[in-house]
Amino acid sequence: MKNKIAVSACLLGKVCRYDGLDNKNEALLALLNTEEMIPFCPEDDAFGTPRPTMDLIAKEEGIRAISNETGEDLSAPIKAYAKAFFDTHPEITHFIGKDRSPSCGVCSAKVYSQEKVLLHDNETGLMAKEARLRGICSFDAEVFVATEGSQ
Repeated sequence: MKNKIAVSACLLGKVCRYDGLDNKNEALLALLNTEEMIPFCPEDDAFGTPRPTMDLIAKEEGIRAISNETGEDLSAPIKAYAKAFFDTHPEITHFIGKDRSPSCGVCSAKVYSQEKVLLHDNETGLMAKEARLRGICSFDAEVFVATEGSQ
């Protein structure tokens, strides 16, 4: 029986990055070729492609996704997408996110102060956080490829 693995759509070659490109990862695709991959992209769904960039900002109310162009808090649509995605796909066993993404990074997203000073670079993105809350085995793509590809 195939595992059902949620994978950042940009890693599968979908043109959904903020700049209208993709992050197709051939090594990842080769490792997952026998699994069922379920693509996702909360940012493309909520804001379209291309779109302004966002960063994770530490605020009093917690870590928030803030537009670098407008300063708007973009967290709510990302979190809503994540909840709906996992509610729709309760059979998902693994989550593979795009490294450093404020939405999909599992343990590599950067967090900044409100003054845009880097606080740390090992945060969990907003969608990846939902996967982890649900107990889904989660990886950054680069870590997954390095770990699984060496076996």
